[in-house]
Amino acid sequence: MKTLETYAIGSSPLTYDLIEKILKDNTRLTLSDEAIAKISHCREYLDKKTDENTVPIYGVTTGFGSLCNKHISSQDLSTLQENLVKSHSCSIGTPVDSTIVKLMLLLKAHALSMGFSGVQVETVQRILDFYNNDILPVVYDRGSLGASGDLAPLANLFLPLIGEGKVLFKDKVISGKEVLNIFGWNPIKLKSKEGLALLNGTQFMSANGIKALIDGWHMVNCFDLFGAMSLEGFDGRIEPFWPQIQAVRPHPGQIQTGRVFRSLLKGSEIIAREKAHVQDPYSFRCIPQVHGAVKDAMNHVTDVLHTEINSVTDNPTVFPDEDLVISGGNFHGEPIALVFDYMGVALHELGNISERRVAQLILGLRGLPEFLVAKPGLNSGFMIPQYAAASVVSQNKMYAWPASCDSIVSSNGQEDLVSMGANAATKLHKIISNLKYIAAIELMNAAQAIDFRRPLKSSPYIEQVMEAYRKEVPFVEDDVVMEDYIAKTMEFLDNFEILIEEPDDCCTQSA
Repeated sequence: MKTLETYAIGSSPLTYDLIEKILKDNTRLTLSDEAIAKISHCREYLDKKTDENTVPIYGVTTGFGSLCNKHISSQDLSTLQENLVKSHSCSIGTPVDSTIVKLMLLLKAHALSMGFSGVQVETVQRILDFYNNDILPVVYDRGSLGASGDLAPLANLFLPLIGEGKVLFKDKVISGKEVLNIFGWNPIKLKSKEGLALLNGTQFMSANGIKALIDGWHMVNCFDLFGAMSLEGFDGRIEPFWPQIQAVRPHPGQIQTGRVFRSLLKGSEIIAREKAHVQDPYSFRCIPQVHGAVKDAMNHVTDVLHTEINSVTDNPTVFPDEDLVISGGNFHGEPIALVFDYMGVALHELGNISERRVAQLILGLRGLPEFLVAKPGLNSGFMIPQYAAASVVSQNKMYAWPASCDSIVSSNGQEDLVSMGANAATKLHKIISNLKYIAAIELMNAAQAIDFRRPLKSSPYIEQVMEAYRKEVPFVEDDVVMEDYIAKTMEFLDNFEILIEEPDDCCTQSA
């Protein structure tokens, strides 16, 4: 696919695939002519509205939250917006990953480009300037309730626009004022409503969700491949992956998983040989149902997130053509908080079933030696990697507890039900981090088991994976420092691209 060198914000809806490509190609962002026209039209309307209207407009001529009844004079409207950004800049915790910061900038620019937020064109352009020059504001991972949007992290994100806060630039943390001086830029003079437009919105939650989707889909592919390798190592049966059984319970993910496994195992001598056993444990036999359900959940999250990132989520919302400024609740994170929790539960299940496959491989069943070493007793072999996998599976069960079940009243009772969507989003990264360890441990065990099946060969693709992996991590003859092998396997996962082609074999019964 051709490299995407530039992308015009406002020229099309954003999708997960498009965002992944923008990040991968280091694409430069511009503002489309259509976006400039929409932004300008809305700003001109709001300027006229504030000049002529004596009726209070929330967040434009009033204070914020429980201070919504405090009227602000026209000469103080700019100061009001600047004070908002400063006072709300209290995200706390650990600095956010640079990819997530870039995603926040991209998503906020896209939302503002729709022309319902009342910002200046130069404000949106400065956001893109930061993105294109890798000027990454320092934002921390805690502090958002996911209700009035992501107030605290978004405030930290946009402090440097007014010459405040800190940024990471060329691997060095410097002040917002300093980075503006480097580029010869003046601080943005915020006009009425602009600070609120920048701080309200779900871009912190959404950016974390997009990053989790990118990493989560990679994990789905990993566990499909390593599950197929474990099936080979365990001398499992292919029949549970035949199309006929998927057709009579036609969940899309289940059907797709069956196709993937038939593709991965096509041409395998191990899977094709006659089996002494008539049935496999659930962790092998039910892979289409479990992996498939995870994929269906991920696809649902993707659909919801597509709606979210192409929505206007600041408040109030300005409708210049209808002469309306409406204070509503589009910033509330409930729609994505719920699906992020769903995604966490689903991803956890990938690790749960993987650890069970690992446990089956070390039991000494079906001709495999106990703990996958030739001299068990003298050697402990692969005994303790299963312990490590079990420990992080257990931790993921804790992280899978839904954050959206909680709510704590804020803003003196004005914001009395919050989504906790930011917590739902950020804990996805912890789940995925643990999944990477589990995936590495399954690959180690599966590869070891397959080597005990020699001279039989697996499928051409799995043999290709085995060859690449064995260049980094050798077969274990006697006990080694397993920590080192896990680390090498993790590095292999980071650098190896998994390519799975699905076959067009809806009617065949063999691999």
